[in-house]
Amino acid sequence: MNKTVKLNNGVEMPILGYGVYQIAPEECERCVLDAISVGYRSIDTAQAYYNEEGVGKAISKCGVPRDELFITTKIWVTNAGEEKAKASINESLRNLQTEYVDLLLIHQPFGDYYGTYRAMEEAYRAGKARAIGVSNFYPDRFIDLAEHVKIKPAVNQVETHVFNQQVKAEEIMREYGTQIMSWASFAEGRNNFFTNGILTGIGQKYNKSVAQVALRFLIQRNIVVIPKSTHKERMAENFDVFSFELSEQDMNEIAKLDKAQSLFFSHYDPELVRFILSLEKNR
Repeated sequence: MNKTVKLNNGVEMPILGYGVYQIAPEECERCVLDAISVGYRSIDTAQAYYNEEGVGKAISKCGVPRDELFITTKIWVTNAGEEKAKASINESLRNLQTEYVDLLLIHQPFGDYYGTYRAMEEAYRAGKARAIGVSNFYPDRFIDLAEHVKIKPAVNQVETHVFNQQVKAEEIMREYGTQIMSWASFAEGRNNFFTNGILTGIGQKYNKSVAQVALRFLIQRNIVVIPKSTHKERMAENFDVFSFELSEQDMNEIAKLDKAQSLFFSHYDPELVRFILSLEKNR
Protein backbone atom coordinates (compact mmCIF):
# COMPACT_ATOMS: atom_id res chain seq x y z
CA MET A 1 0.00 0.00 0.00
CA ASN A 2 1.52 3.33 -1.08
CA LYS A 3 1.90 6.11 1.47
CA THR A 4 1.13 9.76 0.67
CA VAL A 5 2.55 13.10 1.72
CA LYS A 6 0.38 16.18 2.15
CA LEU A 7 1.58 19.17 0.11
CA ASN A 8 1.38 22.72 1.46
CA ASN A 9 -2.02 23.28 -0.20
CA GLY A 10 -3.56 20.07 1.19
CA VAL A 11 -3.12 17.97 -1.98
CA GLU A 12 -2.12 14.35 -1.23
CA MET A 13 0.80 13.03 -3.29
CA PRO A 14 2.03 9.40 -3.33
CA ILE A 15 5.46 9.19 -1.70
CA LEU A 16 6.46 6.57 -4.29
CA GLY A 17 5.98 7.25 -7.98
CA TYR A 18 7.28 6.11 -11.34
CA GLY A 19 9.71 8.27 -13.32
CA VAL A 20 10.01 8.16 -17.11
CA TYR A 21 13.28 10.08 -17.58
CA GLN A 22 15.32 8.60 -20.46
CA ILE A 23 12.51 6.25 -21.50
CA ALA A 24 12.22 6.34 -25.28
CA PRO A 25 8.93 7.81 -26.54
CA GLU A 26 8.06 4.56 -28.34
CA GLU A 27 8.54 2.55 -25.14
CA CYS A 28 6.91 4.95 -22.72
CA GLU A 29 3.28 3.89 -23.15
CA ARG A 30 4.09 0.23 -22.42
CA CYS A 31 6.27 1.12 -19.43
CA VAL A 32 3.66 3.39 -17.84
CA LEU A 33 0.92 0.78 -18.36
CA ASP A 34 3.19 -1.81 -16.69
CA ALA A 35 3.91 0.57 -13.80
CA ILE A 36 0.20 1.26 -13.25
CA SER A 37 -0.57 -2.47 -13.35
CA VAL A 38 2.08 -3.01 -10.66
CA GLY A 39 0.36 -0.42 -8.44
CA TYR A 40 2.02 2.93 -9.17
CA ARG A 41 -0.41 5.83 -9.28
CA SER A 42 2.08 8.71 -9.57
CA ILE A 43 3.85 9.26 -12.90
CA ASP A 44 6.62 11.85 -13.37
CA THR A 45 7.42 13.17 -16.84
CA ALA A 46 8.66 16.44 -18.41
CA GLN A 47 8.51 18.39 -21.64
CA ALA A 48 12.23 17.76 -22.11
CA TYR A 49 11.78 13.96 -21.93
CA TYR A 50 9.77 14.01 -25.20
CA ASN A 51 7.51 11.25 -23.90
CA GLU A 52 4.49 13.11 -22.52
CA GLU A 53 2.41 11.65 -25.37
CA GLY A 54 3.30 8.10 -24.31
CA VAL A 55 2.27 8.90 -20.76
CA GLY A 56 -0.96 10.40 -22.08
CA LYS A 57 -1.81 7.30 -24.12
CA ALA A 58 -1.12 5.08 -21.12
CA ILE A 59 -3.26 7.06 -18.68
CA SER A 60 -6.14 7.15 -21.18
CA LYS A 61 -5.94 3.35 -21.69
CA CYS A 62 -5.09 2.11 -18.20
CA GLY A 63 -8.65 1.90 -16.86
CA VAL A 64 -7.74 3.71 -13.64
CA PRO A 65 -9.93 6.78 -13.02
CA ARG A 66 -8.04 10.03 -13.64
CA ASP A 67 -8.63 11.24 -10.09
CA GLU A 68 -6.76 8.20 -8.75
CA LEU A 69 -3.65 9.11 -10.75
CA PHE A 70 -1.08 11.78 -9.89
CA ILE A 71 0.63 13.21 -12.98
CA THR A 72 3.68 15.49 -12.81
CA THR A 73 5.31 17.36 -15.70
CA LYS A 74 7.92 20.09 -15.94
CA ILE A 75 8.37 23.21 -18.08
CA TRP A 76 11.69 23.26 -19.96
CA VAL A 77 13.96 26.31 -20.38
CA THR A 78 13.04 26.70 -24.05
CA ASN A 79 9.52 27.55 -22.81
CA ALA A 80 10.69 30.00 -20.12
CA GLY A 81 8.79 33.28 -19.72
CA GLU A 82 5.13 33.92 -19.08
CA GLU A 83 3.69 33.67 -22.60
CA LYS A 84 5.82 30.75 -23.80
CA ALA A 85 5.22 28.87 -20.56
CA LYS A 86 1.46 29.42 -20.81
CA ALA A 87 1.38 27.98 -24.33
CA SER A 88 3.60 25.06 -23.31
CA ILE A 89 1.33 24.16 -20.39
CA ASN A 90 -1.61 23.83 -22.79
CA GLU A 91 0.54 21.73 -25.12
CA SER A 92 1.56 19.44 -22.27
CA LEU A 93 -2.09 18.97 -21.30
CA ARG A 94 -2.89 18.02 -24.90
CA ASN A 95 0.01 15.56 -25.01
CA LEU A 96 -1.02 14.05 -21.68
CA GLN A 97 -4.69 13.86 -22.77
CA THR A 98 -5.84 15.44 -19.52
CA GLU A 99 -7.50 18.67 -18.43
CA TYR A 100 -5.08 19.15 -15.54
CA VAL A 101 -1.81 17.91 -14.10
CA ASP A 102 -1.47 17.19 -10.41
CA LEU A 103 1.95 18.81 -10.16
CA LEU A 104 3.61 21.32 -12.50
CA LEU A 105 7.28 22.17 -11.99
CA ILE A 106 9.89 24.53 -13.45
CA HIS A 107 12.55 22.11 -14.68
CA GLN A 108 15.67 24.28 -14.32
CA PRO A 109 16.39 27.58 -12.51
CA PHE A 110 17.46 29.41 -15.68
CA GLY A 111 15.92 31.78 -18.18
CA ASP A 112 12.92 33.86 -17.17
CA TYR A 113 11.74 31.47 -14.49
CA TYR A 114 9.82 34.26 -12.71
CA GLY A 115 7.67 34.65 -15.82
CA THR A 116 7.30 30.87 -16.00
CA TYR A 117 6.18 30.77 -12.38
CA ARG A 118 3.57 33.49 -13.00
CA ALA A 119 2.16 31.36 -15.84
CA MET A 120 2.08 28.40 -13.46
CA GLU A 121 0.28 30.42 -10.78
CA GLU A 122 -2.31 31.34 -13.41
CA ALA A 123 -2.63 27.67 -14.44
CA TYR A 124 -3.09 26.76 -10.78
CA ARG A 125 -5.87 29.31 -10.33
CA ALA A 126 -7.51 28.07 -13.54
CA GLY A 127 -7.51 24.46 -12.32
CA LYS A 128 -4.95 23.28 -14.89
CA ALA A 129 -2.53 22.29 -12.10
CA ARG A 130 -3.44 21.05 -8.63
CA ALA A 131 -0.03 22.04 -7.26
CA ILE A 132 3.01 23.93 -8.58
CA GLY A 133 6.67 23.93 -7.68
CA VAL A 134 10.24 23.78 -8.93
CA SER A 135 13.02 21.35 -9.78
CA ASN A 136 16.80 21.67 -9.40
CA PHE A 137 16.54 24.89 -7.40
CA TYR A 138 19.50 25.15 -5.03
CA PRO A 139 18.86 26.92 -1.69
CA ASP A 140 19.96 30.37 -2.91
CA ARG A 141 17.63 30.52 -5.92
CA PHE A 142 14.93 28.60 -4.08
CA ILE A 143 14.78 31.22 -1.29
CA ASP A 144 14.85 34.09 -3.78
CA LEU A 145 11.92 32.65 -5.75
CA ALA A 146 9.91 31.54 -2.69
CA GLU A 147 10.17 35.01 -1.16
CA HIS A 148 8.79 36.71 -4.29
CA VAL A 149 5.90 34.51 -5.45
CA LYS A 150 2.27 34.50 -4.36
CA ILE A 151 1.93 30.70 -4.23
CA LYS A 152 4.80 29.04 -2.36
CA PRO A 153 6.35 26.07 -4.23
CA ALA A 154 4.65 22.85 -3.14
CA VAL A 155 7.62 20.71 -4.24
CA ASN A 156 11.31 21.04 -5.10
CA GLN A 157 12.61 18.04 -7.03
CA VAL A 158 16.38 17.74 -6.59
CA GLU A 159 19.13 15.13 -6.92
CA THR A 160 18.72 13.14 -3.70
CA HIS A 161 20.25 9.76 -2.90
CA VAL A 162 22.41 8.14 -0.23
CA PHE A 163 25.56 9.95 -1.45
CA ASN A 164 23.85 13.37 -1.70
CA GLN A 165 21.19 13.46 0.99
CA GLN A 166 20.24 17.18 0.75
CA VAL A 167 19.90 17.54 4.54
CA LYS A 168 20.54 21.31 4.68
CA ALA A 169 18.54 22.03 1.52
CA GLU A 170 15.60 20.10 2.92
CA GLU A 171 15.66 22.15 6.13
CA ILE A 172 15.34 25.33 4.05
CA MET A 173 12.51 23.85 1.96
CA ARG A 174 10.69 22.94 5.15
CA GLU A 175 10.75 26.59 6.26
CA TYR A 176 8.57 27.36 3.22
CA GLY A 177 6.36 24.28 3.55
CA THR A 178 7.94 22.80 0.41
CA GLN A 179 8.12 19.02 -0.05
CA ILE A 180 11.46 17.57 -1.15
CA MET A 181 11.29 15.12 -4.06
CA SER A 182 14.19 12.98 -5.24
CA TRP A 183 15.54 12.40 -8.69
CA ALA A 184 18.30 9.79 -9.19
CA SER A 185 17.32 7.86 -6.06
CA PHE A 186 19.82 5.17 -7.13
CA ALA A 187 22.50 7.73 -8.10
CA GLU A 188 22.14 6.18 -11.59
CA GLY A 189 24.46 3.43 -10.32
CA ARG A 190 27.39 5.81 -9.81
CA ASN A 191 29.88 5.44 -6.96
CA ASN A 192 29.40 1.62 -7.10
CA PHE A 193 25.94 2.21 -5.70
CA PHE A 194 24.58 -1.30 -6.29
CA THR A 195 27.55 -3.02 -4.64
CA ASN A 196 27.92 -0.63 -1.70
CA GLY A 197 28.86 -2.64 1.39
CA ILE A 198 26.62 -0.81 3.87
CA LEU A 199 23.54 -0.98 1.65
CA THR A 200 24.24 -4.63 0.75
CA GLY A 201 24.69 -5.61 4.40
CA ILE A 202 21.50 -3.88 5.51
CA GLY A 203 19.61 -5.45 2.59
CA GLN A 204 20.71 -8.95 3.65
CA LYS A 205 19.23 -8.36 7.12
CA TYR A 206 15.78 -7.71 5.65
CA ASN A 207 16.11 -9.94 2.58
CA LYS A 208 15.82 -6.80 0.42
CA SER A 209 17.85 -5.45 -2.50
CA VAL A 210 20.17 -2.44 -2.39
CA ALA A 211 17.57 -0.51 -4.42
CA GLN A 212 14.82 -1.31 -1.91
CA VAL A 213 17.01 -0.27 1.03
CA ALA A 214 17.92 3.03 -0.68
CA LEU A 215 14.28 3.81 -1.46
CA ARG A 216 13.20 2.87 2.05
CA PHE A 217 15.85 5.18 3.52
CA LEU A 218 14.48 8.14 1.54
CA ILE A 219 10.84 7.26 2.27
CA GLN A 220 11.55 7.09 6.01
CA ARG A 221 12.96 10.61 5.68
CA ASN A 222 9.61 11.57 4.10
CA ILE A 223 11.21 12.22 0.69
CA VAL A 224 9.11 11.56 -2.43
CA VAL A 225 10.85 9.09 -4.77
CA ILE A 226 10.25 8.27 -8.46
CA PRO A 227 12.46 5.29 -9.41
CA LYS A 228 12.58 4.41 -13.08
CA SER A 229 12.85 1.00 -14.71
CA THR A 230 11.75 -0.39 -18.05
CA HIS A 231 11.43 -3.92 -16.58
CA LYS A 232 8.14 -4.87 -14.94
CA GLU A 233 9.77 -7.16 -12.36
CA ARG A 234 12.10 -4.34 -11.29
CA MET A 235 9.14 -1.94 -11.11
CA ALA A 236 7.45 -4.43 -8.75
CA GLU A 237 10.62 -4.75 -6.65
CA ASN A 238 10.92 -0.96 -6.34
CA PHE A 239 7.27 -0.76 -5.30
CA ASP A 240 7.71 -3.37 -2.56
CA VAL A 241 9.22 -1.05 0.06
CA PHE A 242 6.36 -0.73 2.54
CA SER A 243 6.68 -4.24 4.02
CA PHE A 244 9.77 -3.47 6.12
CA GLU A 245 11.25 -0.66 8.16
CA LEU A 246 14.88 0.33 8.66
CA SER A 247 16.03 0.61 12.26
CA GLU A 248 17.44 3.82 13.67
CA GLN A 249 20.88 2.21 13.55
CA ASP A 250 20.42 1.37 9.85
CA MET A 251 19.31 4.94 9.13
CA ASN A 252 22.37 6.31 10.94
CA GLU A 253 24.71 3.98 9.05
CA ILE A 254 23.28 5.09 5.69
CA ALA A 255 23.41 8.74 6.77
CA LYS A 256 27.20 8.36 7.03
CA LEU A 257 27.37 7.73 3.25
CA ASP A 258 26.42 11.36 2.58
CA LYS A 259 29.08 13.30 0.65
CA ALA A 260 26.75 16.32 0.36
CA GLN A 261 27.68 17.00 -3.26
CA SER A 262 26.33 16.19 -6.69
CA LEU A 263 27.47 13.15 -8.62
CA PHE A 264 26.23 14.74 -11.85
CA PHE A 265 26.66 18.50 -12.26
CA SER A 266 26.63 21.80 -10.45
CA HIS A 267 24.37 24.70 -11.29
CA TYR A 268 27.18 26.90 -9.99
CA ASP A 269 29.32 25.76 -12.94
CA PRO A 270 29.33 28.61 -15.52
CA GLU A 271 29.77 26.17 -18.42
CA LEU A 272 26.69 24.19 -17.43
CA VAL A 273 24.65 27.38 -17.17
CA ARG A 274 25.86 28.54 -20.59
CA PHE A 275 25.01 25.15 -22.08
CA ILE A 276 21.46 25.09 -20.72
CA LEU A 277 20.83 28.69 -21.78
CA SER A 278 22.19 27.92 -25.25
CA LEU A 279 19.33 25.45 -25.66
CA GLU A 280 16.90 28.31 -25.13
CA LYS A 281 18.70 30.66 -27.57
CA ASN A 282 19.15 28.08 -30.31
CA ARG A 283 15.59 26.92 -30.40
